[in-house]
Amino acid sequence: GITAGASLGAVVAIYYGFAAAFVLASPLFALVGALAAAATALALARGGGTLALILAGGAISSLAYAAVYLALDLAPSPYATYEILTWLMGSLADRSWDHVALAGPFIAVGATLLLFTARSLDALTLGETAAASLGVDVARVRLLALVGTALGVGAATAVAGSVGFVGLIAPHLVRPLVGHRPGAVLVPAALTGAIIVVLADLATRVLRGSAQGIGLGVFISLVGAPFFLWLVLRTARRTA
Repeated sequence: GITAGASLGAVVAIYYGFAAAFVLASPLFALVGALAAAATALALARGGGTLALILAGGAISSLAYAAVYLALDLAPSPYATYEILTWLMGSLADRSWDHVALAGPFIAVGATLLLFTARSLDALTLGETAAASLGVDVARVRLLALVGTALGVGAATAVAGSVGFVGLIAPHLVRPLVGHRPGAVLVPAALTGAIIVVLADLATRVLRGSAQGIGLGVFISLVGAPFFLWLVLRTARRTA
């Protein structure tokens, strides 16, 4: 629900005209929306375990996207409609160092929190009960992982818009190279994800033939969805 919350925050800024008055309004509202979605999911799933957290996130995501599409349907002007659609498609066009300065600190803090959980994430692959028997504070690790993810994903979404599949593709690409330990995948996956986004942005600009480019999220989804399906089929064959 973090990306959905960020999208809703940005749409609120566009719908009510804040984005037209202040260039960083959309990223700021998106960041607030992402953090609010994460906090709500954590509050709803408190004490309920991982499954409750996933269900809470799914419900928040559905509700947030419903509000986004309602705003799109009721947009007060063609300009607002265009801005909302551009946000939903994702883009790095017209981004400046101001956007980097806005998102950078949140991404850095989020990455630091996730790195603190690296060893505990390895233990959690054995299951929550086994990890707890090894001395892992499961509730603390879950909180750090959620807050770190919310800060990183929320800040990135605040700047680039809704860009999917990067978080699914990058870990699977680097896992055969660094092993299958979640803690070892964190940094290589982050770097690989950044490379994927830059290359995809370059490809969209070349295909469009202009500086504006086409939707970054659209391009990555078109390429990423078949790739992810191929991974699923390959995994199914190996486990059959």
